[in-house]
Amino acid sequence: MSTVRRRLPAQPHLDVPKRQARELLHQIQLHSKEAVDRVRRCHPKFHAADDESIVTRLKLSDAQLVIAREYNFSSWAQLKLRIAANTAAEQIRDAIRANEIDEVIRLLKDHPGLLDVPVVSGNWGPPMSHAANLGLLDMVKAIKALGATDIQHAFDRALLQGKIETARWLHEHGAVLVPGIIMGACETLNSQGFAFVDDAGGPLTNEKGDRLAPLALVLETYSRNPDGKHAILRRFKARGYDIPDTPLMAFHLGDLDRLKIHLKHDPQLLNRRFDHQEIYPPQLGCGIERLSGMCGTPVTGTTLLHLSIDFDEREIFDWLLAEGADVDATAVVDEEGFGGHTPLFNAIVSCAYVNGRQRDGYMARRLLDQGADVNIRVNLRKYLDWREIPGWHIARNVTPLEWAQGFPEQGWVSREVVAMVDQVIRAAGHGA
Repeated sequence: MSTVRRRLPAQPHLDVPKRQARELLHQIQLHSKEAVDRVRRCHPKFHAADDESIVTRLKLSDAQLVIAREYNFSSWAQLKLRIAANTAAEQIRDAIRANEIDEVIRLLKDHPGLLDVPVVSGNWGPPMSHAANLGLLDMVKAIKALGATDIQHAFDRALLQGKIETARWLHEHGAVLVPGIIMGACETLNSQGFAFVDDAGGPLTNEKGDRLAPLALVLETYSRNPDGKHAILRRFKARGYDIPDTPLMAFHLGDLDRLKIHLKHDPQLLNRRFDHQEIYPPQLGCGIERLSGMCGTPVTGTTLLHLSIDFDEREIFDWLLAEGADVDATAVVDEEGFGGHTPLFNAIVSCAYVNGRQRDGYMARRLLDQGADVNIRVNLRKYLDWREIPGWHIARNVTPLEWAQGFPEQGWVSREVVAMVDQVIRAAGHGA
């Protein structure tokens, strides 16, 4: 089940969410399963309602609440206020990011209604939370003195970003270690935020009390921060979590010594293709559906070499090449004919790149230096869950370069690797 996510444009107009609410209501009247799921996900009154109840009971005001929450606002009224005060909100955002405390105070006194309204999005939150994201403690204190009430959200965001001094002050001034508080640090693989909660005896659960949910999030998140991930997983082990002794969990832990032992026991380890549930173990809380783990180019049915690229495990990557891993190893082709891609596909579109890593194209360069095929053609599909309207991106008979050029989210595409591959192709053409 995908989640619709929306962001306000630079110059928002209320007519757009109004139209979206009417469209949602119309889709409900047509018994659209996707629309019903959206309502059930976002509207507290309908969380447990059956399809027929939603179809017969949903009103326009209910549809407006769903749209507001898809924009990450708590209510329709809050969304309207944010749109109406867009210029002032942008000025507040800019002043916070410039750490201009006096200007922020002036703007909030002129626009007191914006004190508890998200500045940019519901995730980053109102002004105090926005400042907490950035670790601007003096700014946080100044906004709190104006009467800001989002102390718990600010605390959550400070932990998510690893702004420990700010998190500690917020904790001392009323923020509490509630169930679910650990999830932000797990999402971003921020070991400092995780350690703060863990050392303070906070609950390692989601908001429902599920102790496996944080561990699953560490494994499935879109974030790429190997050092942080390894440190967090070690803390889970220290807390008594049963981490299976498998090659993939040694990989997730960054435990190269343990991987070497697995290779001794299984000389074919470097040639193995790993299925989804080996990469994301259900016994550790991960989803059984193939859409649950966030990656760039698909990783299901791939080798350790493919995986080391998307997860940015450079030490493991280097070891795999030293051990003779095949740079043109192909992924499993599924029953519908998708797959068969080589590690170069994962290097050119990856989660690591969108997280600001691998800007030097090191892994791709090493693949190319060892003769990686730039002309191989495969069929690929990728479910894009983070877009406003989630759906499949399908590419047929594409090379690595064509896969990158046609990928809908160009922020995931490594410009450096594109240039390298293009150079190899041009050089081969000139040589012919």
